[in-house]
Amino acid sequence: MLWIAVPLVVLTPMHWGLIHESIHGKLLPGQRLNEWVGRALAIAFLLPYDAARFGHLMHHRFTRESYDRPDVHEGASHRVLARLGYYAHLLGGLYLGEVVLPLLAFLPAPFVGKLVARKLRSDNPVDRDIQRMFVGFAANRDRRFRIRRDWLLSIALHGVAFYFYGAWWPVLAATMLLRGIWLSVADNLPHYDVMLDEPERARNFRVHALWRPVLMNHHLHRLHHQYPTLPWTALPALAREEADASARATDASYFRSALRQFSGFGRLR
Repeated sequence: MLWIAVPLVVLTPMHWGLIHESIHGKLLPGQRLNEWVGRALAIAFLLPYDAARFGHLMHHRFTRESYDRPDVHEGASHRVLARLGYYAHLLGGLYLGEVVLPLLAFLPAPFVGKLVARKLRSDNPVDRDIQRMFVGFAANRDRRFRIRRDWLLSIALHGVAFYFYGAWWPVLAATMLLRGIWLSVADNLPHYDVMLDEPERARNFRVHALWRPVLMNHHLHRLHHQYPTLPWTALPALAREEADASARATDASYFRSALRQFSGFGRLR
């Protein structure tokens, strides 16, 4: 059972990467097939597909805006509490939040709309646009139905998995925890400590060729933000063109940069 956990954990970014390709409509030809396969993969990952798709596309449109920079402490809370919250975010908090998020779809829509509006309240015009979009998403009846249905399917699937693991159920729980940590760390990495004037507010990294299919080239995250309609297989060619045009390589190591996130807050200018 412990050996089964190894590929499940190591291939976490590939699992998310396939969902990500579906979100961008590039996983499979045909809109319906692309969405249903992506949705099935999301159910197996305990992720609400509709919420993940909405959140990811919002991330592309409003990268490093006020709601999208968990590594930055802007003084709204005590620095110690903020640091604890940041580390909790890295150590699986992001994934846990996405697992729990569908529960909002079971609450009355007006209540959820008010809750979201209060959470994202701001006088900034861009923030008000973000607030309006999130409130509209939370109130959408069809999306709420799909989120409830998919969440219940995820719970049923994982309940069956825990049943068949039997006495080894702690291994499955540990596997899910490690997958959640990897997803949370990887999600924050390309934007950690990124300045607002950096291209696409994202960074590329270098990684050994063996890891590139596992990461589905998400180490080339800045290029993905520049060309979001391209499939993951097209990014290495763009990276080579950039390298040929540049006098020196400046991309940092993927895994060293992942660990650097734990050194403390990032900056914002």
